[in-house]
Amino acid sequence: MNMEENIKYEEAFAELQALVHKMENDELDIDQMSEQLKRAQELIRLCKDKLTKTDGEIKKILAEK
Repeated sequence: MNMEENIKYEEAFAELQALVHKMENDELDIDQMSEQLKRAQELIRLCKDKLTKTDGEIKKILAEK
């Protein structure tokens, strides 16, 4: 299993917010920007996957009641 899969949603979202803040405030040089954009994409994917999984679990639980 990928180590990134173990990151909590809150941690991934907080890191994503920090990256966006740095980008908005021009705190990254062009080399960092490319690397951080790739990281942001990973974090967005992780958050989306976790939300989708949680939504599916909630729907399953509700359907059983």
